[in-house]
Amino acid sequence: MNDAPQLTVRAVVLSMGLTVVLAAANAYLGLFAGLTVATAIPAAVVSMVVLRMLGRSSVLENNIVATGASAGSSIAAGTVFTLPALVILGHWARFDYWWVLAIIGLGGLLGVLFSVPLRRTLIIAEDLQFPEGVATAELLRAGSEGAGSAKALGFAAGAGALFKLAMSGFRIIPETFSLSGYLGSSRLIGYIGLNLSPALLGVGYIVGANVGTVTVAGGLLAWWLFIPTYHALFAMQDAALAAKLVGVDAETAAGLIWTSKVRYIGVGAMLVGGMWALWTLRHSLLSGIRSGLNVSANGQAVDERERDLPMSFILVGIVLFVLPLFALYSVVVGSYGIAAAMAVIMIVAGFVFSSVSGYMAGLVGSSNNPVSGITISTILFASLVLLGLMGPGSTVGPVAAILIGAVTCSAAAVAGDNLQDLKAGRLLGASPWRQQVMLALGAVAGAAVMAPVLNLLLQAYGIGTPAHEGVKALSAPQATLMAAVAKGIFGGGLPWPMIELGAALGVSVIILDQWLARTGRSFRTPVLAVAVGVYLPLELTTPIFLGGLLAAVAAHWHRSHGGTGEESERRDGLLYASGLIAGEAIIGVLIAIPIVSTNRVDVLSLAVSLPYAQWIGLVGLGLIGRWLYQAAVTRSA
Repeated sequence: MNDAPQLTVRAVVLSMGLTVVLAAANAYLGLFAGLTVATAIPAAVVSMVVLRMLGRSSVLENNIVATGASAGSSIAAGTVFTLPALVILGHWARFDYWWVLAIIGLGGLLGVLFSVPLRRTLIIAEDLQFPEGVATAELLRAGSEGAGSAKALGFAAGAGALFKLAMSGFRIIPETFSLSGYLGSSRLIGYIGLNLSPALLGVGYIVGANVGTVTVAGGLLAWWLFIPTYHALFAMQDAALAAKLVGVDAETAAGLIWTSKVRYIGVGAMLVGGMWALWTLRHSLLSGIRSGLNVSANGQAVDERERDLPMSFILVGIVLFVLPLFALYSVVVGSYGIAAAMAVIMIVAGFVFSSVSGYMAGLVGSSNNPVSGITISTILFASLVLLGLMGPGSTVGPVAAILIGAVTCSAAAVAGDNLQDLKAGRLLGASPWRQQVMLALGAVAGAAVMAPVLNLLLQAYGIGTPAHEGVKALSAPQATLMAAVAKGIFGGGLPWPMIELGAALGVSVIILDQWLARTGRSFRTPVLAVAVGVYLPLELTTPIFLGGLLAAVAAHWHRSHGGTGEESERRDGLLYASGLIAGEAIIGVLIAIPIVSTNRVDVLSLAVSLPYAQWIGLVGLGLIGRWLYQAAVTRSA
């Protein structure tokens, strides 16, 4: 048993402070640019520096700080992806403090509770990779193991940070390498994109070739089959879309079709994949719940490294947290019966999509976890049920669906991030229950600052609509999409054929995966990985694939030199991959500071125009990939 201090007063105070700051920064970035930045790794670095200045610190104490601070990104995502939709719909004129705290705070706490049985299922039974959890563990471990590991990780982190700074800060090279054009007289769209992100390359190395290949396959289906086919055969039949496509280049046309049509194929595949994942995990989920109840009932002695919050506490907590949400729902819809239905939908969808979020975070990492897709799925399901209860044309129906989605989004985002933290804790020998307590504190702290931050931004800039003349409103892209989906269910206009096609794709992938399993193939096709590939831009999945390919080549090298190709033989590669993720995550947070303070996304941009800039970036990423490969095969040799 590891007796090193973990949940100390100074760790809690530092973690809560970081959570508040990072949650506020992420709220702005989410409304401004439609993205949030991961916060566990930057918090781990800050913790190692600050706690070392205050006296000797342990790896597990630093891990606790990182665990709580990870709520900064997850709570911000749960908030800005959903609640601004209520302003866009005209239901709210401002963000009421107690409503926001209740909806987001209780949603986050439910995510913590849901993650308890999921830890046993996804981390222990399924043994998923959770790449950012591995990266955090490697970072903390390297900081305590001595100069050798710290130096190796520091070099990799420096490379990732400098590359990110050159792309997103100085803007001397683009973030994406892309080639596009219209092919032939039929004007079929041809497109290939590669995000020049060392972090995504590192994520791919950690998750491996199988997941990377299946994920990019989903992207290729979307961008090389569905988009060109839709553009060639159906785009001109949609008057609104056809007007937008007039005179635009191939890449812009592909993006418009993906955003308005093809992305919904990924949503349909996620719906089917989520149900299938829950079905396939049912035995391990029930086993985790059952074993937790047995421990609580029998008072069994459990190793601290395996002790979760008591299952009886989890079940009571879920009931206690749902009751105030039921009361809030009844105020909105004016009916106890419909409010009860909303509460049931929320609990079912919350647990289902927390499981899906955790599963996808285990496959491709939290940074690539499509929480907005999960939320759209929730709002679709909730809206269809509410449509039957309230009827078409209801003005309250979209609002009720958004409120269900807000709780579910917060729970799913927190659960996915929490499982990354619990993976790191398992690798380091931490106590799960202490991490779960810390994340609950972080979730509440993050939720407590959301309403003031959102009101400040609403009054200064406006959301969707400018607050003042001459001010550019914050676009809130995810919340705008959520509002459109909720209104579309009650008023029509959703691309149902695309959602149905996605569901059919999900069923087909499941059938293929089952055939591969029955024939004893080692290569598998997890349906959620394909769905993520369809839902995400192609440029995000290609570097994950390339990183997985590097891992496969490194494993082959080890086998050809008398090894087994196992992960333990690739530890230096894992260390370097983790460094790339850590460096990019840290600089991403640092770049956010001047962006937030100046409201200029190009505030650090240099007035430099490099010829062939995207090719220079591609060569640079190639050199980093070669360095990663050499680290995997040379230093371990």
